[in-house]
Amino acid sequence: MKSTGASNAIRGLRHVVESLKRVEVLVDVTVEGLIHAEEWPEIEAAGARLLTICNEHPEILERTEPQADLGPKVQRGIEMLQAASAMHVTSQAGTDLRIDLRDAPCGGTPGFSTKPGGVAHWPGGLCLAFPGENCVNGTIVMAPGDMNLTFKEYLREPIRVTVENDYVTAIEGDGLDAELFRSYLGAWDDPVAYGFSHVGWGMNPRARWESMALYDKRDVQATEFRAWAGNFLWSTGSNQYAGRFTLGHFDLPMRGCTITLDNTPVVVRGRLQGDLA
Repeated sequence: MKSTGASNAIRGLRHVVESLKRVEVLVDVTVEGLIHAEEWPEIEAAGARLLTICNEHPEILERTEPQADLGPKVQRGIEMLQAASAMHVTSQAGTDLRIDLRDAPCGGTPGFSTKPGGVAHWPGGLCLAFPGENCVNGTIVMAPGDMNLTFKEYLREPIRVTVENDYVTAIEGDGLDAELFRSYLGAWDDPVAYGFSHVGWGMNPRARWESMALYDKRDVQATEFRAWAGNFLWSTGSNQYAGRFTLGHFDLPMRGCTITLDNTPVVVRGRLQGDLA
């Protein structure tokens, strides 16, 4: 079954891993990407920079070509995440999610990286945190128009998700979207597939929420939709910083959310605030 974000292309290939640890820049063109692969932290620690060129339609890559002016804004967002102890996410649909950010590795990418061990993907433009163990609790209500990027689909019906100590413990909804959500997570027969991977928000004004409606599924990898400005992005599956690895992975950007860091709003009803706008 297809995964996203956790390629197994170099699994068990120790000689390949050792070779990649000695390069300055690793250009990743695997279909799933190496960002959440079990081998990446070791390569990252050796100082290699990763640039994942996503399997997107050429028009999307051209439109979202990395721009230098996005770099300082993404860096500011990362700094705000690093300084915060808590994230609170709410929405008019009923989302009420709290994340303990203390000691959480934080990062992001404007689509390029200039530092050893840096991670970038093109399309880029997002700020992320990888919460530790027992740090994510609450309720997420996904509304019509929110996206399931593993399926490359807009939701048509609401899905209500309960999260307890980092793990999805209930998926409520009567429609097909909820049924597919439940079925896909269960198909991996792996409890880690229900765990949280990362949380954050999109920063890229050149990424467009509506553009997925214009393409066939096989034309896109859907990375653009992780990055559109003002989304709330949450993901299930591998979290290398919490020691959890699995092939199952959902990326789930949502519209219209309000995100606060220690009571300071960074996104209000889907719009970036302050220095991030």
